[in-house]
Amino acid sequence: MKKIILASAIALVSATPAFAASGNTSSANGTATATIVEPIVLTHTPGAALGFGRFTTGTGGSITVSAAGVGTVGGDVAFVPGSTNAADAFGVTGDAGRAFSISTASGIVTDPVSSTTMSFTTTPSAVAGTLTGGSATFTVGGTLTVLGSEPAGAYTGSYNATVTYN
Repeated sequence: MKKIILASAIALVSATPAFAASGNTSSANGTATATIVEPIVLTHTPGAALGFGRFTTGTGGSITVSAAGVGTVGGDVAFVPGSTNAADAFGVTGDAGRAFSISTASGIVTDPVSSTTMSFTTTPSAVAGTLTGGSATFTVGGTLTVLGSEPAGAYTGSYNATVTYN
């Protein structure tokens, strides 16, 4: 009988699960957050265009239009009387107070009759901005390269402008 009681006691002790010592583990709940911001949106101002004006080519040169819309000529290029220049314009909307960067690419204008092209570079009025009240604007000037061999005509083209949250 003693053997049965002893065997039962041993079986009971070995079948009891082991408990971790007090203070060996602890747990707590954490928190998580997420914030969705307004997407940044770039829009071209209706009716605006980078206008290099009306000019004669001579033996070639360049036309530079500042981001304020002021045109100057270089080389043998000359503006004709009544010519006007203009900077292009864009609007930006998005998350109020956020900073963003601005980049613009070069472009080409083409005469649709002769398919002749002239290239230009662009210069934004700023390379960065802040969305004050959720909006901002900027302008774009540029420099048109005139070889001097281009035929008369109405040249049109485009370029790309990009804004990116910082």
